[in-house]
Amino acid sequence: MTQWGRWMGVGALALGLAGTVQAQAVAVAPSTTAQAVDAAAVARHYAVLVHATYEDTLGAALSLQQRLLALVAEPSAERLEAARQAWRDAREAYGQTEAFRFYGGPIDDDKGPEGRLNAWPLDESYIDYVKGKPGAGFINNRRIVISKAGIAGLNERGGEENISAGWHAIEFLLWGQDQRADGAGQRSFEDYVDGKAPNADRRRQALTVITELLVDDLRSLVRAWQPGAPYRSRFEAGAQESVRKIIVGLGSLSRGELAGERMEVALNTQDQEDEHSCFSDNTHRDIVTNALGIRNVWTGRYVRTNGSVIEGASLQALVAGRDAALAARTGRQIEDSLAAAQAIQAPFDQEILGGANAPGRQRVQATIQSLVQQSKDLVAAAQALGITRLTLVKP
Repeated sequence: MTQWGRWMGVGALALGLAGTVQAQAVAVAPSTTAQAVDAAAVARHYAVLVHATYEDTLGAALSLQQRLLALVAEPSAERLEAARQAWRDAREAYGQTEAFRFYGGPIDDDKGPEGRLNAWPLDESYIDYVKGKPGAGFINNRRIVISKAGIAGLNERGGEENISAGWHAIEFLLWGQDQRADGAGQRSFEDYVDGKAPNADRRRQALTVITELLVDDLRSLVRAWQPGAPYRSRFEAGAQESVRKIIVGLGSLSRGELAGERMEVALNTQDQEDEHSCFSDNTHRDIVTNALGIRNVWTGRYVRTNGSVIEGASLQALVAGRDAALAARTGRQIEDSLAAAQAIQAPFDQEILGGANAPGRQRVQATIQSLVQQSKDLVAAAQALGITRLTLVKP
């Protein structure tokens, strides 16, 4: 069970509800005329876009893996910082893939790897030492075998915060606990040097194995969406049903996950532990890339990490064929959400502090409000397409 499920569950949302990619909040017109677009074309192009985004994510993860292998081979402050930057870079691509979730696709069906990839928040002491507990975590328990099967088996064992794998486990191993108001965690490279820190050998091994598992899981997603693969073929043949799934994914990410779990919870608690990437202080970029992923799907346009552009039959064009004003309004709202997300300043754990009129809290609240309206517009778009059965993640 993933963390969003723990906080919010899944329920029906009534139809009555009215390198690093730097996203630019500019209007994007439909790339294909409404007359030329039907549900089947949208489903086919969506599959192209999904496959490309997962390919880019896998490529970035492989680059991260090389930086991590260099770090464990010869730990140094410079190699640790290079690994941290590679993690940030890889998150730029992965954050955009979150728009492909929430409808039982390859990432989060019953056998999907999402719980190993991006589960959070995690109990740091389940992995490694924390302040006041120098012997905590499976890294410091030499009776536990560190292997891909072992790490996968430990994930969420005994509790949903018992996370042993994925992006945030790697993040913690690179940054350590964030105990500063003005910056990220300050783990030393000496944690990976024999004789400088207890169980440095196991820490090196854990970082290597967790990354191998991450790469394996991402590679499985690329395979699932490659041309001719069974899941992709079924999705492309789904036409209207596949469009329904696409809107379920966008609406669920907009309201339930991004506005709700990832922002409202932290805004209400003002607790650093409730921010998404709390060790690296990368949460502001998580929010932007999630919003960008929604725009990618809506417009049918994706800028790849090599700078090339994929464009094709879009959901926006499909809706415009039924209700041009609604399509335009929804597109503007999606752009507004992205612009609001880009206005959030780092570190996010400082943005959420203070009273209701604190500038940071107002920036976060403005993004939440825009995402909430966006989800309502997406539901209206579904209705315009004759889709009356939506089961969205909701707060």
